[in-house]
Amino acid sequence: MKFQASRQNLSVLCFCLATILSGCSGNSNGSTGPGATSKPAGLSGSISIDGSSTVFPISQAVAEEFGVAEPRVKVGVSLSGTSGGMKRFVLGEIDICDASRPIKNAEREKCAAEGIEFIELIVAFDGLAVVANKANDWCDCITVEQLKTIWRPEAKGTVMKWSDVDPAWPDEEFKLYGPGTDSGTFEYFTDAICGGEGESRPDYQPSENDNMLVRGVAEEKGGLGYFGYAYYAQNKDILKLVAVDDGSGCVAPGETTVRDGSYKPLSRPLFVYVRNSSLKKPEVAAFVKFYLDNASKLAGDVGYVAVSDEIAIENQARLQGALK
Repeated sequence: MKFQASRQNLSVLCFCLATILSGCSGNSNGSTGPGATSKPAGLSGSISIDGSSTVFPISQAVAEEFGVAEPRVKVGVSLSGTSGGMKRFVLGEIDICDASRPIKNAEREKCAAEGIEFIELIVAFDGLAVVANKANDWCDCITVEQLKTIWRPEAKGTVMKWSDVDPAWPDEEFKLYGPGTDSGTFEYFTDAICGGEGESRPDYQPSENDNMLVRGVAEEKGGLGYFGYAYYAQNKDILKLVAVDDGSGCVAPGETTVRDGSYKPLSRPLFVYVRNSSLKKPEVAAFVKFYLDNASKLAGDVGYVAVSDEIAIENQARLQGALK
């Protein structure tokens, strides 16, 4: 009898203990009680971005902020230059291509041949910065014609010193730095200054990494280079910004002069191209929406000029159209 009573007491104790543990643990999402629902686990997956070194700081900033909201989504941002990114984009190897120039007709045709549909979004405006070494005390402003004299193909072997451009400038040898030929910045600058696609002197130090160009100019007294304004803004303590005169007077790049177009001819829009098929993935759709919602602030944070309200509305319309 005593043994039976002990077994009954043990059964009651086990039942109570199980009830207590069950009440403490609840379900897997921390909710308890009847009708409790699962909390969404958030997005996951990966997003691949490549292309322009100029657009890179914006996309990288967006990726970092998006990572706070969606830590399970891996966003990889590379910088192989606009043309380098487009080569991968037209083959369907990446979801998004950063571009510092509009897509070319040949690239559109390749996309069509591969069955790749896409949307074009303008995410910021940029002014290409012409920069010199901090020790340069002779050139505060340079004309478009002087830039052409320096950078045209015929300058190789003939225009080697600053005095070769202007006799008032010293016999300081040029050390020229600029983007590589896969860069949209190279193509834009060459078209605007030299007047022909791909027509630039070859004897300069090229790099797809703008930080390498910054370092080169900063370390050479005769240094002269060009790249996106954001990289000057991040390094203004070690570089000298040179104003550009297109015939209307000397103008330096900045938020006002880029937005109103007075910094000529080196102001331009910056783009991202997104594959429609990639937008079918919820993490990509969420990322692009996040990009557009935050591009204006983040573009300003990294030294670029935000798009107008009209362009922002058009961007949203293009995205919504692709998501239908």
